[in-house]
Amino acid sequence: MTPPVNGDLGFPSPLQWKFSQVFGERAAGEEVQEVDIISAIEFDKSGEHLATGDRGGRVVLFEKTDGKDFTFRKELEKTDYSIPRHPEFRYKTEFQSHEPEFDYLKSLEIEEKINKVRWCQTSNGALFLLSTNDKTVKYWKVQEKKIKKVAEVNLDTSGAKSNGGLPGKIGAGSDFVFPPGGIPSLHLPVVIVGQETNLVPRCRRVFAHAHDYHINSIANNSDGETFISADDLRINLWNLEISNQSFNIVDVKPVNMEDLTEVITSAEFHPTHCHTLAYSSSKGTIRLIDMRQSALCDSHAKIFEENDTPGSRSFFTEIIASISDIKFGRDGRYILSRDYMTLKLWDLNMEASPVATFQVHEHLRPKLCDLYENDSIFDKFECCLSGDGLRVATGSYSNLFRVFGSAPGSNEATTLEASKNPIRRQPQTPTRSLRSLTSLSRSRRRGSENMGIDAGGNDFSTKLLHLAWHPTSNVLACAAANSLYMYYAEENPQSEHQK
Repeated sequence: MTPPVNGDLGFPSPLQWKFSQVFGERAAGEEVQEVDIISAIEFDKSGEHLATGDRGGRVVLFEKTDGKDFTFRKELEKTDYSIPRHPEFRYKTEFQSHEPEFDYLKSLEIEEKINKVRWCQTSNGALFLLSTNDKTVKYWKVQEKKIKKVAEVNLDTSGAKSNGGLPGKIGAGSDFVFPPGGIPSLHLPVVIVGQETNLVPRCRRVFAHAHDYHINSIANNSDGETFISADDLRINLWNLEISNQSFNIVDVKPVNMEDLTEVITSAEFHPTHCHTLAYSSSKGTIRLIDMRQSALCDSHAKIFEENDTPGSRSFFTEIIASISDIKFGRDGRYILSRDYMTLKLWDLNMEASPVATFQVHEHLRPKLCDLYENDSIFDKFECCLSGDGLRVATGSYSNLFRVFGSAPGSNEATTLEASKNPIRRQPQTPTRSLRSLTSLSRSRRRGSENMGIDAGGNDFSTKLLHLAWHPTSNVLACAAANSLYMYYAEENPQSEHQK
């Protein structure tokens, strides 16, 4: 992760973000349906495809269009420089992944909302991905198939002549023989395979009945054969080809539930080490475990935790310390975590403290009491890293998201709005008890939809929870309600004159 530097400053040039595309943008005054709100975003490893899930249980796929239809090899050979193009995407297909269910044994309604979407390895031109709601993980295959049409054939005299005027059989392996001259009154349907293709989604596996609590994470392993699913108390290991059996590898459930002090909030596999995974907790800790040590990973190999400053604890300390999302860097050396107030970048070789801390909601600290009363303090914001590891990003309220430079010495901090004019908002100034399971994970069941705009201009009813960074380009995909906004970045022209 050694970055290219801007002159002698020791950090990359800042980026200038621009609007690229929007999908599903609503007209002014149009009411957004609850089922249309996007709840998950994920690029595949190649960056050629993008998937979103929504609260209605649908998965929508997009594919990259540039580099295929606009530029030819001969044109590129004539130029002495590469033609800069940012990735653009187009709608590919969609399918209904989950339906609402009702657990009659527990008298529990199971929502169809998609919590996570994860891409799997492609094979023979087909796309594979995992999607999950609160209880069930599904393994999907999306493949192009040629469209078959049914046409009628009249077996008249001309039909017989096409067979040499001799008696023949209809279809391969058929025992029916038609006489010379054909049968004019007989019309047979014939299946004709055309050149047109259609995308067909098919559910290959259903991984169910393994979680008592709501699934908050799924993650693919680098071996291409296994994945994990995590709820508040357990992490299960699955094989993609076996849906009726899983292995419980992490179990934090105490013998007495009154002794419960923390729950699992997020889990991720290491990008290259198939035996290593990390999971975060509501106490603000990240545990790294090695599956080679034992079948049940009840002890961690490393724990990443920042100690509180003496005298800084308050009623809200433990709530805002809860980690809502973790992501590994592409090389696997760094972990990015998001709690309510900050983004933190951890080096796997340094457990005592993060190598960088980025203030996201420091301006909301005086409002923590109001945020608690309106349940906004329990909102779960996701985070992401750029493919080169030089920048990190996360969302905020008023449909804002923030991009920070993570290279040593960088002071890059950009605030953007999920709209067609992302820089119209003025950036905010950055600054560098025993509970039950119900209260620990209540953020999943409580919202802040009724929260209005406060005196500081923060609109808590519009929040950007989900975003993803393209694996090879400076392209961000952000979800604002039912709309998907795409942005691309270029080096700031002013920084070029400073070199």
